[in-house]
Amino acid sequence: MFTIYVYVLDTLADWELGYVTPELNSGRFFKKDAPRVSLKTVSNSKEPIKTMGGLTIIPDYLIEDIVLSKESVLLLPGATTWNDPKHSAIIEKAREFLSLGTTVCAICGATAALASFGLLDNRPHTSNGLGFLEMVAPGYKGQNFYVDQLSVADHNLITAGSAGALLWARQIIEHLGVFQSNTLESWYDYFSTGKSEHFFALMQTLPSGNEN
Repeated sequence: MFTIYVYVLDTLADWELGYVTPELNSGRFFKKDAPRVSLKTVSNSKEPIKTMGGLTIIPDYLIEDIVLSKESVLLLPGATTWNDPKHSAIIEKAREFLSLGTTVCAICGATAALASFGLLDNRPHTSNGLGFLEMVAPGYKGQNFYVDQLSVADHNLITAGSAGALLWARQIIEHLGVFQSNTLESWYDYFSTGKSEHFFALMQTLPSGNEN
């Protein structure tokens, strides 16, 4: 079973999790033999956080409750508050994840937080632009590994810019292997184009009993 830890913090950018968390939590398009997924929110306290969209989230877990294993995944969404020193604990946890070969997925402002701690210095990655990381992440030295794409998957590290949420979701789902490949292709085609033929193709890929 995969355990997906979603770090939540004030000003969390709601849309950046909008594709990936519903699919992982609902399992509506999972293949028949897909492992189960448990999705948990985590933060540095149990105090409610307020997202950028004005939604209130009460964290399920504290950072110290995270259990590291090969089946653990850490999702780090964007926010305008990543420069607060209190978030350094989750970045150090991300360092542990990466060193153990466990998956870390960061988007937008979260990539800047990783960059500030040197976690992107030697691995292919992306963000909101190379200039963005140079501006907001003091000490960033990963320029030679920066890839100018919406989302970049490098083994157990998946990074994206703020406009890359859909591709980021696709790469995370692909990395976890919970969709059939043709289901994932049709899912991505539908949400990236809105064309009805891709929706019907998606429905046809589903195992019996998953049509709704």
